[in-house]
Amino acid sequence: MLGLTKEIAVVKEPGDSGDIYNSFLDVEEIDVADMGEGDVCFNRDGKLVRPKRLPSGLYQFRQGTGHERCVFDCIGALNAGADLLWIETAIPTVHEIAGMMNDVRKVHPDAKLVYNNSPSFNWTLNFRQQTYDSMAEAGKDVSAYVRDNLMSAEYDNTELSAIADERTRTFQADTAREANVFHHLITLPTYHTTALSVDNLAKEYFGEQGMLGYVKNVQREEIRQGIACVKHQNMSGSDMGDDHKEYFAGENALKAGGAKNTSNQFS
Repeated sequence: MLGLTKEIAVVKEPGDSGDIYNSFLDVEEIDVADMGEGDVCFNRDGKLVRPKRLPSGLYQFRQGTGHERCVFDCIGALNAGADLLWIETAIPTVHEIAGMMNDVRKVHPDAKLVYNNSPSFNWTLNFRQQTYDSMAEAGKDVSAYVRDNLMSAEYDNTELSAIADERTRTFQADTAREANVFHHLITLPTYHTTALSVDNLAKEYFGEQGMLGYVKNVQREEIRQGIACVKHQNMSGSDMGDDHKEYFAGENALKAGGAKNTSNQFS
């Protein structure tokens, strides 16, 4: 939930949506004599206030208003006719998402949420730290763990890690149930999957494994799992191209396919 804005709302009467929006701004009370050249100031409850402005020109919201602002914006969007809501959170936590949506649903009981299971989150660290905190709160001994170092592989086979992984596994179902999440999406999963697999392939192909690095971990698995891309010629449209050539050139067509085509090895 972003803590900055470039907007100061227009207020037509006390208590309207513009007034509520401006109430979230971090301001300081000033005298007219304190106004600088180009300052933006406004009246709040009969007092002259100046929103705190960063060198970037953006204004700050008051600390701790993220939940309130999100609920306010969601209700405003639904009032304006939105079908689905999208909110972002600093970390993936079921109770935070549910808390905001519960407040929204007091006004709009059928409000539905789209949530991004973003790779920008460090899911392992976040859920291990949440599990650490809940274990500590429950009075369990967490002396074997260093909270700031829970990303370490040394904790992979621990009770804490198992609980955290289970919470991660059920995150979609939990938020759907608790926060009426209508649609879960994940941005950039193919980007990260490709980056990891290509990096690992390069290490093996140019290392001791050589060609076996590709054959064992890529092609062999493609064949055994029935992945269509193993026949990359077909996937690139060579069959359609051959049909086109044959239609116009008949037996004189120079086709990419044929009985001896390498893709037939994968039949």
